[in-house]
Amino acid sequence: MNARQHSMSRREFVAAGAIAATFAGVARAAPARPLRAGGCAIDISPKKLPVIVSGSFYSCTASEVRDPLHARCLVLDDGTTRVALVVVDTLFMAREMLDAVKQAASKATGIAPDHTLISATHSHACPCAIGCLGTDTDEAYAAYLPGRLVEGIQLAAKNLEPARVGWAVASAPEHTHCRRWIFRPDRMRSDPFGQRNVRAHMHPGHQNPHVVGPSGPDDPDITMLSVQALDGRPIALLANYSMHYYGAGAVSADYYGYFCRALTRLIGAEKVEPPFVAMMSHGTSGDLQWRDYGRPRYGLGLAGYAEAIATITHEAYKTIEYHEAAPVRMAEAKLKLGRRLPDEKRLAWANAILAKMGDRKRPKTMQEVYAREAVYLHNEPTRELILQALRIGEMAITAIPCETYGITGLKLKARSPLEPTMNIELANGTEGYIPPPALHPLGGYNTWPARTAGLEVQAEPKITETVLGLLEQVAGKPPRKVTIPHGPYAKAVLAAKPLAYWRMGEFEGPHALDASGSSHHGAYETGVVFYLDGPKAPGFAGKGYANRAAHFAGGRAKATLEGLGPTYSVELWFWNGLPADARSVTGYFFSWGPDCEKSCPGDHLGIGGTHTAQGKLLFFNGNARNESLGGSTAIDLRTWNHVVLVRDGAKVTVYLNGNPTPEIASEAAVSRPAGVAGVFLGGRCDHSADWEGKLCEVAVYNRALAAQEAAAHYDAAALKART
Repeated sequence: MNARQHSMSRREFVAAGAIAATFAGVARAAPARPLRAGGCAIDISPKKLPVIVSGSFYSCTASEVRDPLHARCLVLDDGTTRVALVVVDTLFMAREMLDAVKQAASKATGIAPDHTLISATHSHACPCAIGCLGTDTDEAYAAYLPGRLVEGIQLAAKNLEPARVGWAVASAPEHTHCRRWIFRPDRMRSDPFGQRNVRAHMHPGHQNPHVVGPSGPDDPDITMLSVQALDGRPIALLANYSMHYYGAGAVSADYYGYFCRALTRLIGAEKVEPPFVAMMSHGTSGDLQWRDYGRPRYGLGLAGYAEAIATITHEAYKTIEYHEAAPVRMAEAKLKLGRRLPDEKRLAWANAILAKMGDRKRPKTMQEVYAREAVYLHNEPTRELILQALRIGEMAITAIPCETYGITGLKLKARSPLEPTMNIELANGTEGYIPPPALHPLGGYNTWPARTAGLEVQAEPKITETVLGLLEQVAGKPPRKVTIPHGPYAKAVLAAKPLAYWRMGEFEGPHALDASGSSHHGAYETGVVFYLDGPKAPGFAGKGYANRAAHFAGGRAKATLEGLGPTYSVELWFWNGLPADARSVTGYFFSWGPDCEKSCPGDHLGIGGTHTAQGKLLFFNGNARNESLGGSTAIDLRTWNHVVLVRDGAKVTVYLNGNPTPEIASEAAVSRPAGVAGVFLGGRCDHSADWEGKLCEVAVYNRALAAQEAAAHYDAAALKART
């Protein structure tokens, strides 16, 4: 892209993409040219020891190389376009250094700088090529690394030969999980600035009783590009997996190096010439890691974990179909973003701490680390990011210079015009974590302003839209629209003619979309996060779709349902993450009443706490009438359950998990004022005892559902057999 394109509006950007697509279509119609490829793995282990090691809050050093570090390079040339992909065993690298590497490599090979993608594996056990938090750059290593990267690209280009390519996707959900968990509202933590605002934080510990659940989804896919000589000899395999790092003693390539050696062995490519190049790039794993904090402590060990991932990759590798001609297209954009800068008070706080440090340069406390970072942000209020999209045949690769969350990677894959799509993070620089806007209010390390997490709150959607525009250019067709397929359960609900049906499977807010066709769309408040795992059952499944849910952590969803009458029903699926002894009412997940009215007249359904109906379903009709109705079945923590509330005048009937015998069958006065049309999900109308957990598949009917209908809907989900 040229400078004008970098400053385009979205409409101009897409229009330019359409023009590019036209020429791309002409190119595709022309006779295909044979593909060429070359690979190289060059050792980048430090020559001088000890070295400063990156990846910790505070500076530390290492005096041995436990396993070698490499820059693994792949060059592809379709006769029209030549590109270079480089995966480097390091935590991350500065854009300024990589710009210089690309320029030098271009002079040596003719590969354009904007056709070169250089990314970091994000091993936390490598020499520090760029300062981070309390760790400063190892200047000797930072001077040594660029020349080795240039040399690696040169050698890969020298190895170009006729080749064929293929791609595949494997799934490894058991090996990556969300590492950022939501804390109970009464167990919040404080940030380094002394504010008690941490609702979500990394690495909470296994089965921590102070947490509710993970704050985001994982991306379980291992995406791979395989390159072979025309006779089938393996040249290279570029894999990508969204797992942050395993954890190794320095200096080490972490599991990435072990994976490459294991895959080479499994393929039987230890002795091929030129040497086979296995590459594991870093997927969108800013909030992901191998530990599942919902289960007891466990671990395969570094080598065992790498072997498991390599084995899964190898099984998919054996199924790949190859293409001797595959168009190679690459596009790049530069995006300028602001940083979240310290205000005058925060800057004064930082300067006072730095003054006390005096001549001591290395921080020793969290406050000193973030005081120094505040000054860095103040002195550089904006950053320019390089974003890329690459097409190889029908496969796409995106490159983002940030620590990107799993949900963002899933979003890009769902909307990409090409399948499969591989997302590589920490590419072409390092610009810190980019939580989606909905996750910023939950706080935690990934949001504390620093060079590691300093970009503006809207960085994630701006980056996502720019990358989708680049994908449109290289693909010659627009991004796909995301739709939630209707499995047997959704079809049963829709056949019952709901007034509104919020499936809550969105990637983002603020709209809770109504699937009934009546356009009764709701709105999510701050304090709701998205695309978490919903109930796993055959009746929710659609092609390529797993049921999703919204997680409520202090916010609600609200909608206006004009015409909802005195006889109505609501059904939904709920997942509670708060123990029943945490507060007087564990939480309300449905409410119909006036917003913010302290006396909360109306209908409210949830789970009781220490006051009444502890751990069981609870119906309440407001403070004035003060009538409570409790269920008889204890609701297990962190389990999915189906509930149907039927209100028919004074009669209240509640069904649980398809049982035709009501959980609640009694009467309670109607306390809701006339004309109130607002319904709330994930909290009561007065914001008391808001829900701490997940909801999905919420349907509201302007009639009473019969017991047989409630049971039939539950059975359509096929979650489990009823007892």
